[in-house]
Amino acid sequence: MHKNHFNLSLLGAALIFSGAASAQVAPGQFYNPSNAASSTGYTIGHELFRTIGCPGRQLLDTPCAVLDSDGDGVPDYRDKCPDTPRGVAVDQDGCPLPVVAPAPAPAPAPLAAPAPEPVPAPPTKLVLTGLNFDFDKSAIRPEEFEVMDKNVAALREWGDVNVEVAGHTDSRGSEKYNMGLSMRRAEAVRNYLIDKGVSAQRLTVKAYGESQPVADNATEEGRFQNRRVELIKLQ
Repeated sequence: MHKNHFNLSLLGAALIFSGAASAQVAPGQFYNPSNAASSTGYTIGHELFRTIGCPGRQLLDTPCAVLDSDGDGVPDYRDKCPDTPRGVAVDQDGCPLPVVAPAPAPAPAPLAAPAPEPVPAPPTKLVLTGLNFDFDKSAIRPEEFEVMDKNVAALREWGDVNVEVAGHTDSRGSEKYNMGLSMRRAEAVRNYLIDKGVSAQRLTVKAYGESQPVADNATEEGRFQNRRVELIKLQ
């Protein structure tokens, strides 16, 4: 009886061992390597628990599944923030990484102010457009008074400067006669400007006769253009 009893005891132990070896635990259930007395918080060699700590697993078998409740890639046994929302980036302890605010976009560079328009230099000569004398005449015709008034307004834009009133003629007649005729035309314009309020001290008359034509004296139209008076700004 004693021998049989021993054999039965061995058989029972073998069955118990066989059942334990073949037992499978629920996924993620395994030996917990936590060790509060350790400086690391875990038992030395704790990573081995995934093979040697699972019932029914041998050393070279596929390791036991690791429970990761919040799905952040850090197993629960070392996850210090076990309820991290899905999709949030975490550190090695399973805690969310600090959110770095994006650097503010640099303020656009101020637009350069457009370059000011160049101020045109004031003219140095004003041709009394529309004022052309009849042949051998120095009087300003009444129909040209309106044109003269516009020339007076343009002259005032020059400011308080001295002005030469230059008289010209066409080429008909002698040079000496044309010098005198051009002087009389210049004086007629000077007197008109004085009557319109231009200071007499600013106005100097000068005769050029036929010496400075602006058109061809061989045509009537050209000679008409040459019978003229110009205002020249003096420096």
